[in-house]
Amino acid sequence: MSPSQESVLPDYETETSQTSKLLKKFKETPFVPIGMGGFTAVVAYGLYKLKHRGNMKLSLHLIHMRVAAQGFAVGALTCGVLYSMFQEYVLKPKE
Repeated sequence: MSPSQESVLPDYETETSQTSKLLKKFKETPFVPIGMGGFTAVVAYGLYKLKHRGNMKLSLHLIHMRVAAQGFAVGALTCGVLYSMFQEYVLKPKE
């Protein structure tokens, strides 16, 4: 490889790597990772509580866990949309 090609390839990999794309997306929409983390936390907590559900049926426990996880994710996305609307329409200087 010529010296010019060696210097181009590492820059290309860092600019288009999955990690850099993910970090860029997290900076643009901060509530998406919060929703993903909350969804994961609710599911993990529900699976932990699966042992101590008492006489509740498994299907009912899984339905409650799914509704809680989806509610957290939708709530975080709604907050993200409201946050972006606030930034765009309230904080943005009028033209």
